[in-house]
Amino acid sequence: MMTDSSIPFDETVSAYLRERVALNDFPSAVYLVAEQGRVMLADAIGDAVRQPQRHAATIETVYDLASLTKPLVTGLLLALMSERRQLGLDHPVAHHLAEFSSDDKRDITIRQLATHTSGLPAWRQLAVLTEGESARAGQVIAAQALDYAPGTRVVYSDLGFITLGWLLEKIAGAGLAEIARREISEPLQLRRTYFNPPASMKSEIAASESDGNAYERGMCKGDLVAYTSPRWRARPIWGEVHDGNAFFLGGAAGHAGLFSTAAEVLRLARQFIASRSELLAPETCALFRANMTEGLNEARSLGWQLAATTDSTAGAALAPDSFGHLGFTGTSCWIDAARERIYILLTNRTHDHTLPFVNINGVRRMFHTLATDALVGSVPGAAR
Repeated sequence: MMTDSSIPFDETVSAYLRERVALNDFPSAVYLVAEQGRVMLADAIGDAVRQPQRHAATIETVYDLASLTKPLVTGLLLALMSERRQLGLDHPVAHHLAEFSSDDKRDITIRQLATHTSGLPAWRQLAVLTEGESARAGQVIAAQALDYAPGTRVVYSDLGFITLGWLLEKIAGAGLAEIARREISEPLQLRRTYFNPPASMKSEIAASESDGNAYERGMCKGDLVAYTSPRWRARPIWGEVHDGNAFFLGGAAGHAGLFSTAAEVLRLARQFIASRSELLAPETCALFRANMTEGLNEARSLGWQLAATTDSTAGAALAPDSFGHLGFTGTSCWIDAARERIYILLTNRTHDHTLPFVNINGVRRMFHTLATDALVGSVPGAAR
């Protein structure tokens, strides 16, 4: 239970998450729900670390946000640079990255990368493909055969967002961590949000996979060279980025690597709501609610998935133009901009759990339903 009694928790929401902890879906959960700029519900449940030592989760526990990095850093920076006219969303990526000048990729746009419609494969094990030379990663990604014609399908791609990270670095002339610090963390006065958290913070960070990158290695079982590579981490992952490609690329990449707390994720999430953003103009924030993949298999806006997507983790409680994102470690953030509601659920489902990890999408939907019920119940006449 939270020690800060000034922030209320909802017993129904907390009891549900305690039940999921007891059922071994994840060892810990921190949730925070805000409405109209005010924190309405928050709690911390379970253990942020179980092995090799036990640390209880608190509202201030730092989580590896995994793919929440995509919208919270990469998507936010894309919007910011677009607003400043430093880039055009419909400009070809090849204008900035010469590696994409080949016949099959020269017309891929920044928007297509940001909406997962570029045709790039979902994932590749970069440490193996580059033979351990991270400087070759961009060349290797650009050399991958496209899985489909750009603009014809939505296929979630880490490689696309890794590329966007490099594109931002090329435009800004600095590393992604430095750009994020300068353009996001410092203006918002974030103190517990960073790539590559300092070693001194380790005891305050939720642990990730207990057996190194066993999950990712399992994805390579059909490739003997990759599966038997000595480059896999076998140690418990705690205090360093879980994602193997982000780790290989130095801990800061366009697709993963960000660490933060629920409260500071909330600060970031507010930047995507027109009436709350301190970094973006209202017309720019409209990019996050607009369906940029109309008629395709998934509804996507700039960096986010829309709740209009069939079977999205938003569930029935959120409006169709709500937008959200998940992180593989067990994190999620959904934003109902029309009602100015933000739903944050941080877990570390990859810790202290044998493979396969539990699919917690049903938990996420129920969390949104219960949290919305709590919000509506706390304000008579409030819209559901």
